Amino acid sequence: MVGDIRDKIVLAVTAFVVLTAAIMMQPEKRLSDFDQSFYLTIAYDLDRHGVFSNGVFDKTDSTIAAPRPGMFFVPLYPALVLAAMKIDRRFAAAAACSVESIQGHRDEATCDIYARPLLIIHALLLALGVLAIAIASELMFGRKSLFWLAGVFATASLATESEIFSYIMTESLTFSLYSFSTLALVLGWKTARSRDFILAGCLLGLLCLTRPSFLVIVPVVAALILLNGWLSSARRKSVWTQLAAFSITFAILLGAWVTRNAILVGKIGLTEEYGSAVLIERFAYNDMTPREFVTAFPYCTPGIGDLAFDLIYGTDSMHRFVFHTRDSFFHIGRGRRDTLVKQYEHLDPLIGNVVREQMRENWWRHLLVSIPLGWCGMWVGWIWSLAFIPLFGFAGVCAVRRRQPLLLLYAVPAIVMLALHALVANHYTRYNLILIGPYAVGSAWVMYEWIANWRSRARAVAPVP
Repeated sequence: MVGDIRDKIVLAVTAFVVLTAAIMMQPEKRLSDFDQSFYLTIAYDLDRHGVFSNGVFDKTDSTIAAPRPGMFFVPLYPALVLAAMKIDRRFAAAAACSVESIQGHRDEATCDIYARPLLIIHALLLALGVLAIAIASELMFGRKSLFWLAGVFATASLATESEIFSYIMTESLTFSLYSFSTLALVLGWKTARSRDFILAGCLLGLLCLTRPSFLVIVPVVAALILLNGWLSSARRKSVWTQLAAFSITFAILLGAWVTRNAILVGKIGLTEEYGSAVLIERFAYNDMTPREFVTAFPYCTPGIGDLAFDLIYGTDSMHRFVFHTRDSFFHIGRGRRDTLVKQYEHLDPLIGNVVREQMRENWWRHLLVSIPLGWCGMWVGWIWSLAFIPLFGFAGVCAVRRRQPLLLLYAVPAIVMLALHALVANHYTRYNLILIGPYAVGSAWVMYEWIANWRSRARAVAPVP
């Protein structure tokens, strides 16, 4: 028992040190870059006015007056940013300066570029996620070696994605919560204890309060709970108890936020406008040319894409895949969204007609374009994924042949999210970092089996003394 705790501490601390170093080595980002202002503005409004607002999407200048309560974003990550502001006054001042510069009251050049406390929190969350993956690997296959292999593989993959973790955005919290959610499910599938499914429901609820798109996997997880009960020949009563424990806990947690929205915003729902905005931006990718469709496959493959294309500045034929180029798919989609907002103010009342129009004319194109977007999104962990994806695929085949379904059950939610992001989001791997868990576990299992078989053959042919 003491050894197990020591191993967990060693892995978590090692992963934390490696990931902290990888994140801190990235160039410093202005706090207004990319999507950081979304969360900084909400945290600023919480700190100054005690109001969870719509941030930059609220027309009120919150540096002067209190904004209205909002629900465009969900609350967990802005609350984490606020906690970091409370911990470190320098970060709080830098965040306030950035928000005030966005409103035109400060020169951004005078603002301190400083986000160290939050970046350290990112590294800590990622290290805990690595620990959850390693424990899940050991639970599934009962081998201590797999704990270390999966932990090392997950850490290596995350280190190559460190640039995205150097931004004030949700990826680290999402990764950590998802990893612990699936660990709780593995515990529940192994033990059939209701408390594990209660924990899974709670963690998945928190995950949806970080990124609402994870609502899609709630019915998937429910189906997996029933499927595991059927595969393990568990009593029907026990399986339905597990499902009830998961569902009720999840509903209570999300119900609290929905109730808050109904009372303060006047709308019953988890979020507003967010899903509509993302979907409208996604439709821009349906304008992909046949050449871009075909070229997307080598473009997004690690190694090949880095050598053959300009992934940084977008100066070649694939420039529309680079978000900051003038005519990129990202900017075209964002421009369409902004035009609709300017014309109609709200997107939710329009989205039904927009989707029907797109699907009536371009449903086949939308589905077809989702194939290269899914291909691009699956290569999490950059160069490591060239080995981990084939190994994971082989592990899946072995799991079916050996009737060991836990690996597949563990991987299904992440694969569903990959498909969802291809259909409604874009090609960036940042949305699919949760695939690192299945990749690391599957690869660790295959490599362990290969090493064990090699040792067994070596002993068999060794001369008898």
